[in-house]
Amino acid sequence: MTTVERGSGPPPLSPAVRRRRFSGDGPWPWLFIAPLVLGICVFYLWPIVQTVGTSFTETGPFGGSAFSGVENYVELFTDPQLYRSLGNTLLYTGIVMLGIPIAVYLASLLNLPGLRFAAVYRVLFFLPYVAMPTAVAMVWRMIFNGDFGLVNYGLGFLGIDGPYWISTPIFAMVAVAVVGLWSSLGFSLIVLAAGLKNIPPELYEAAELDGASRWGQFRNITVPLLSPSVFFVTIVTVISSFQLFDLLYAILGSSNPVLPKSMSLVYFFYREGFVNNDKGFAAAIAMVILLIIGVVTLLQFRFQKKWVQSD
Repeated sequence: MTTVERGSGPPPLSPAVRRRRFSGDGPWPWLFIAPLVLGICVFYLWPIVQTVGTSFTETGPFGGSAFSGVENYVELFTDPQLYRSLGNTLLYTGIVMLGIPIAVYLASLLNLPGLRFAAVYRVLFFLPYVAMPTAVAMVWRMIFNGDFGLVNYGLGFLGIDGPYWISTPIFAMVAVAVVGLWSSLGFSLIVLAAGLKNIPPELYEAAELDGASRWGQFRNITVPLLSPSVFFVTIVTVISSFQLFDLLYAILGSSNPVLPKSMSLVYFFYREGFVNNDKGFAAAIAMVILLIIGVVTLLQFRFQKKWVQSD
């Protein structure tokens, strides 16, 4: 029989006993996350499952559906409108992405020490992002008006006869993309400004003592250490750009004759599902959009190790 010295505590628990005693936390963690999990399942996962099933059916104009296999996908990939709308979406995304380097430069300017009214400037840049898309579209429709718009009025001073921006297939998507760039600039600016706050000012002081110029500090300190924020903004911008619908619909209008040549992927989905009432074909378009966004996001995460500074 072993004796325990007076004043000594109980013997320590073995790892096996400790695991058995503390491995179960009861039902409380599951009860706390149950509302979130239920919301994700009901409002996100189940609609995706339903859309996958609908994409393999043919629906009638008055309801009812019949299994049609991959017929919707075959019809979709042989439809020239798919590739036209994809090209328009990629053009819009490329132009909106130009706002990221602009936001990096503006955020660096707003982060300069001693700048007065920096908070006011941030608010002014962020206002377009929170404004109603329809109200923004109405204002820009007047700005891009071919007869009395401010854009053509300004071009007139340079001796340039401006086009009818939202009524010409070549310029309609460019005009919408310019508005998208302008409205998303504030979000990128706020995120990048927050990233700049995390860069130690001692690095700039040391670089200045070593004789580095402003451009050298920006290129060798700001850009590498700001790359995680740039990566986040890039992901959000690409995903939101592929979801272009409301801005395009409000600026061009449903009766615009250039719309068939300027529609985005989401507008293509809307037209087939809610105008032509072909739910199965529209579901196939939705799955293609989901696949494209997933692949693009996966590639961005795959290649971010080559340019994102982790430390």
